[in-house]
Amino acid sequence: MRVAFLGTSPFAVPALRALAKRHEIVLVVSQPDRPVGRHAVVAPTPVKYAATELGAPVFQPERINREDSVAALRAAQPDVLVVAAYGQLLRSAVFDLAPNGAINIHASLLPLYRGAAPVNWAIVRGETTTGITTFRIDAGMDTGPIFLLRPLAVGPDETAGELEQRLAELGARVILETLDELAAGTLAPRPQPEGETAAPRLGRDDGRIDWSRPARDVRNLVRGMNPWPGAWTMLHGSRIKIHQAASTEIGSGSLEPGRVGPRESGRLLVACGDRLLEIREIQREGRPTTSGPEFLNSLVRGDVFE
Repeated sequence: MRVAFLGTSPFAVPALRALAKRHEIVLVVSQPDRPVGRHAVVAPTPVKYAATELGAPVFQPERINREDSVAALRAAQPDVLVVAAYGQLLRSAVFDLAPNGAINIHASLLPLYRGAAPVNWAIVRGETTTGITTFRIDAGMDTGPIFLLRPLAVGPDETAGELEQRLAELGARVILETLDELAAGTLAPRPQPEGETAAPRLGRDDGRIDWSRPARDVRNLVRGMNPWPGAWTMLHGSRIKIHQAASTEIGSGSLEPGRVGPRESGRLLVACGDRLLEIREIQREGRPTTSGPEFLNSLVRGDVFE
């Protein structure tokens, strides 16, 4: 098939590379290059970088739904649009443009976790299974009819970044399967069932730790917010990021939530609503990441994370 590929983030790259081996990539559409990092250096998006390596033409409009952008897409004469973590909502002028419509690669088992951050919220909410859905884009937010669903187990210690990479590889395989079956005439989309769960775009405040929650919930937050925006708390007026935490079977007893627990073990233990949570990797704002035991040495008895 002649494929126009719309994607921006690293999640989309394996699918683009896989499609380029089996189909003709007539156009790659990505978000405009933006400043990144502490020094705000303008850099190509991961998808643009991959497309350049593949020798595919790249188009980076500020607004994909504008008339001139739609005209550029139409001029490429795609048979199908494939969309993966592109970052803009498509209107009908775009998703109805190709004969086979626009097919999205979504990192959840729809209708669960519709929205911009399905991997993060699945981990935060303690899911043990997620997956990939391919579906035909319509006017709603991830509401279109489904082609294929493929589940994937969530590792007990897996972070959002680690899980997203595995889902990206699965998504590459599922989109190939989807296009193969469409071409063979053996696949038709079916309406999504009831039971929507939202996965809204993340903000920095989503990573704020509530130490009164059960330790399991705090640990899931740490995993789900890694690598961005990061789970964080406050200590003596400074922001502290928690990068890795582990469960314990030690009850919090009379310790208030957020208070540093017994120091005798040499581990950084913090009281949650039910148990102590072990902090294994931690970072003061503007400082390098350090281990829990190293950080513990800088604390005084009675310190409380807020």
